[in-house]
Amino acid sequence: MDTRCVILDIGGVLEITPETGWLRRWDERLGLAPGTADGRLTDVWAAGAVGAVGEAEVHEQVAARLGLGPVEVDSFMAELWRAYLGTPNTELIDFVAELRPRCRLGILSNSFVGARRHEADLYGFDTLVDEIVYSHEIGVCKPDPRAFAIACARLEVRAGDCLFVDDFPPNVEAARAAGLRAHLFEGNAETVARINAHLDGAAGQR
Repeated sequence: MDTRCVILDIGGVLEITPETGWLRRWDERLGLAPGTADGRLTDVWAAGAVGAVGEAEVHEQVAARLGLGPVEVDSFMAELWRAYLGTPNTELIDFVAELRPRCRLGILSNSFVGARRHEADLYGFDTLVDEIVYSHEIGVCKPDPRAFAIACARLEVRAGDCLFVDDFPPNVEAARAAGLRAHLFEGNAETVARINAHLDGAAGQR
């Protein structure tokens, strides 16, 4: 079987997600030292990334650890999701949407509980690709090699037939170690060219 496949990351690739400083503004609003809100929630972020907590528990922990009421919690979570979702990389999304007849398409993303619903509602990623593999649903994050194995299994493709695109070098290196071809995202033009080369069967590219 030679089924070409392209697997993409979301944040920093399909979504443009610059640092917004939203947590710093909450520190200021609550009269806390810089980094306090993030520090108090570090384990909640980690648990949410692998699905060890649900959305309701996240809300409860935010309220308890930052001393927020229901309205403030809703505001905090709304800001979290605005920063998390960023803005769409429309050029790349439109390119990927045209690829389906040529290959299998997947997403492999380190995520946070609730991401599937938010990203489907806002960007329609659930209809863009054949399979979305979220860390909060499989219980492991990139660069864990199990994440790449699960993505390939879900897509029913061999690792060597896949091109993985990510903006974080350790994830690219881990994908290569797991047997995938991989490309470090540094812009749309280079990425489009690399995907086309992969689908056209260019040899010798890892």
